Amino acid sequence: MSIQPSLDESFDYQGAGRDHLWLHFTRHSTYEKGGEIPLIVKGEGHRIWDDHGREYIDGLAGLFVVQVGHGREELAEAAARQAKELAFFPLWSFAHPRAIELADRIAAMAPGDLNRVFFTTGGGEAVESAWKLAKQYFKMTGKPNKHKVISRAVAYHGTPQGALSITGIPPLKEMFEPLVPGAHKVPNTNFYRRPEFIGDDEKAFGRWAADRIAEAIEFEGPDTVAAVFLEPVQNAGGCFPPPPGYFERVREICDEYDVLLVSDEVICAFGRVGEMFGAAEFGYQPDIITCAKGMTSGYSPIGAMIASDRLFEPFKSGTALYAHGYTFGGHPVSSAVAMANLDIFEREGLVDHVQQNAPKFRSTLEKLLDIPIVGDVRGHGYFYGIELVKDRETKETFDEEESERLLRGYLSSALYEAGLYCRADDRGDPVIQLAPPLIIGQTEFDDIEQRLRSVLTGALERM
Repeated sequence: MSIQPSLDESFDYQGAGRDHLWLHFTRHSTYEKGGEIPLIVKGEGHRIWDDHGREYIDGLAGLFVVQVGHGREELAEAAARQAKELAFFPLWSFAHPRAIELADRIAAMAPGDLNRVFFTTGGGEAVESAWKLAKQYFKMTGKPNKHKVISRAVAYHGTPQGALSITGIPPLKEMFEPLVPGAHKVPNTNFYRRPEFIGDDEKAFGRWAADRIAEAIEFEGPDTVAAVFLEPVQNAGGCFPPPPGYFERVREICDEYDVLLVSDEVICAFGRVGEMFGAAEFGYQPDIITCAKGMTSGYSPIGAMIASDRLFEPFKSGTALYAHGYTFGGHPVSSAVAMANLDIFEREGLVDHVQQNAPKFRSTLEKLLDIPIVGDVRGHGYFYGIELVKDRETKETFDEEESERLLRGYLSSALYEAGLYCRADDRGDPVIQLAPPLIIGQTEFDDIEQRLRSVLTGALERM
């Protein structure tokens, strides 16, 4: 497939972009001073192109989204067919066929008794929905004081006010305070930065980290804590996988204190870490899964909160209702695209492809450990973080000024110039994150490694 980008040669995209487009999570001073806004105009497979015709590897699948790759005509065609038949109808007391079909399919894929699917338009809304459901569920079942949530340090759970409270990254929150009260933080599962007393025992570290959740519940009061929100592999900070036994212990703790376990899989669902849902990959049963991104591979926006039968039970009788919803939740076009996207997963065996190739991806990236500033390579499936350090022996990290100079002054632009779109991030310690489309294999792994090697070697020379 080769589609020409839709560009109006007479239109000043840079000028209009600087004057009118408010970019997300972006320092606009760069563009106010005349910097060029990167303009991506085309995608095909695992590659994207800018308006100058330059080609890049999409090493982040857009934003952990484009699982099946760019340019899938059948997804565009599914959207067009549905728009012609029924472009829009809400799920407020009424339903439409595509939402029912998709809910049925997701419930069949979800682990255990997670059989109730509440659609949103994105991940932050799904997280928001989960916290609201947890509060209402306990009010309806005679435990009205259970409203607090536990989540992890440096974890990102979204931008709505509730989801932002659950997020554990202070610089993203301070401008919007006061936030929703009742969100409390515990240590994450970054084994590379584990406490010294843990030693090299991953299982002991997992037990220690999980027990901090029990400690927080006890400290806050078990009769006040409603839910624990955890990602299967934590994104912010650079891809922290769970240590052995961690989620098994967390499940025990949640059962002991009657606290809901919410698996935030906005990134980790739909094949990213090796199963359709991360909870299945790591062998634990949540009470709620939140998901979005990969459900449509980004071809149309959608998200979902998937709840257990137990949580739906109070809503099955009388006048009870969950007084919450979104205009575009479960949009007919997005639902149709999601169904077509899941067809591709099944037809092409993408989950098996990830399972078979993830060890090769890891071993290819681990070659970068011969570069002195590469301290750690970690992750799972097709989701990896590369932590950068000043001193590998001591694990000394960069200070704020050094991190600014390294990440924004060099790495971000150097990676782009090397033809690799990925994330250079300092929400925590400095990392490079990779989450490419799930369709790639060894040839692309090698290409990514070589481009990273060139850039990281250049960074080393500038220190």
